[in-house]
Amino acid sequence: MHQGIFLGRKFNKRIAFDGRLDSISAFIYIIYIMSMPVDIETLLNKQKIESERIEFKKGWNPTSIYHSICAFANDFDNLGGGYILVGVEQDEKGLAKRPIVGIEVEKIDGILKDMVGFNNKIDPYYLPRTSVESIDGKSVIAIWVPSGVNRPYAVSTDVTLKGKCDKAYYIRSGTSSIVAKGESLDQLRDMANRVPFDERPNPNITLADISMVLLRDYLAKVKSRLEQDLFTQPLERTLEQMDLMTGPTENRMLKNVAAMMFCEHPEKFFKYAQTDIVIFPEGRINGPDNFSETTIYGSVPQQVNGALTYLKNTLIREYVIKQKDVPESLRFFNYPIRALEEAVVNALYHRDYQQYEPVEISIEPEGIHILNFPGPNSTIPKDAITAGDRLISRRYRNRRLGDFLKELELTEGRSTGIPTIQRELKKNGSPRAIIETNDERDYINLFIPVHEGCGDTVVLNMSESSPKSSPKSSPKKRSKTSLEIEKILRKNPELTTEQIARLLGITKRAVLKNLANMKNIVVHQGPSNGGFWEFLDER
Repeated sequence: MHQGIFLGRKFNKRIAFDGRLDSISAFIYIIYIMSMPVDIETLLNKQKIESERIEFKKGWNPTSIYHSICAFANDFDNLGGGYILVGVEQDEKGLAKRPIVGIEVEKIDGILKDMVGFNNKIDPYYLPRTSVESIDGKSVIAIWVPSGVNRPYAVSTDVTLKGKCDKAYYIRSGTSSIVAKGESLDQLRDMANRVPFDERPNPNITLADISMVLLRDYLAKVKSRLEQDLFTQPLERTLEQMDLMTGPTENRMLKNVAAMMFCEHPEKFFKYAQTDIVIFPEGRINGPDNFSETTIYGSVPQQVNGALTYLKNTLIREYVIKQKDVPESLRFFNYPIRALEEAVVNALYHRDYQQYEPVEISIEPEGIHILNFPGPNSTIPKDAITAGDRLISRRYRNRRLGDFLKELELTEGRSTGIPTIQRELKKNGSPRAIIETNDERDYINLFIPVHEGCGDTVVLNMSESSPKSSPKSSPKKRSKTSLEIEKILRKNPELTTEQIARLLGITKRAVLKNLANMKNIVVHQGPSNGGFWEFLDER
């Protein structure tokens, strides 16, 4: 249940509360006080978290501040809400001006008391999290505004006005809070029932499923003060303070993102929440029987670190080539590790955890394929996918998961993944990455080409020859379904994926997954309706 605190000249007592506050005693009021989930210096320097999600206020201006609280709670771009630091002046670069201006200590009690009444002017009721921080010897009020579960929210245009006052819906536009009008207001209202999957409650996740080791490791890495309280207060309270629980007071439930981040076996709740790595030293076509397979399990950060460690130890190597008549040697990697880091994080961040499909990383002589389901959402134009420069989405499947990954510095920020990958490939002298999907956006395949100077076989660091099978893998031929698809397409190359599925009695998703693994055998030419399948050996 939510924890409130009675504060005032007469009381200092912790109580439980729930519901709207319609009257306030002259000396008693309730606020939501907690430690920030991230280090305060991170917010001051605008590191890890996008600058448009952080707002500095030199002084206490309740109307302007509550317009921003409303805008962050509406979370129009699905970024995860935002933070407001009161008592901090912004410099010309948009960072905090040091030393901090601060708020006079004797005024803080009154400001927190006023916030109780102002919270009631948000419709539906919304309760931001607050924390009083000491910075540069001064006091600052930090306000954390997670994305609201009951959006859209409206707030009084002037919260200081007594009696009735017009209300408006506010959203963020860059680093400003503006009134939502016209198409923006329509879109905001349309988002009312769109709660991202990672923010939804899951009654099957229990406190016993949360790993204290993973939780403490995270809090320590992001330098959160919550680490100090982790073993001195109930686990449930820490999770509440991290906004990882939701639901009515009598039935609080953990959110899906809690299992994604802090459960060692998230596959208990999300089938095939794993990463499969398959290596074909000679390629799928030339050596389909010669391969090794490894599966990485664990929380999302564990999978990211596990997959990257495996790739670094097994695959990544630097090449040094002496050039004629040039004193400097030519140096390059078969794959720049920074590009792989971003690609793996992107796949685990943007995948749909409701689909029973793993992230698949397949390694062949020509490059690495990173396949996950589904594909880019419909807000991303087709020409942007073809160009492969930057994919800007207005809807994020797992916005809170992205927040956690950014705070761990596993990813840089919104829509920066593809530009980072292309930039790192260019710096290494490698060809550009290619993004593939279909018209229905059922899957996305990111192809990262090997550097052109690395030969035509996969060379592993553990061995100069073919890989040895891992305990979890064994050599095998192409699947029966894949062979059946090839057979019927050779007879009738104009079949659609829906027709193939009906002929074989399988789902369209199964057809798409097999075809994605057959891209070195058969490719689709022309539009999705009216095109045809072409086998590479028949060209």
